[in-house]
Amino acid sequence: MPKLKSHKGLLKRVKITAKGKVKWKKPFKGHLMSCKSGDKLRQLRGTALAKSGDIRRLEKMLHRPLKAVDAQA
Repeated sequence: MPKLKSHKGLLKRVKITAKGKVKWKKPFKGHLMSCKSGDKLRQLRGTALAKSGDIRRLEKMLHRPLKAVDAQA
């Protein structure tokens, strides 16, 4: 049986931390910032971590176990 390949498009857009969490850049911050409110821009700052609802789908795409962000953290 051949080796399973990771989803290369996903690997270009995310970073997997040492503990197995998935980190990515938040969307909607590429251009057209003038029509967005200051509150929205502050929410879009920084990076996001994968929630538990996304983990199973991401594990299938990357063929490796991952960890979700704790809801209480």
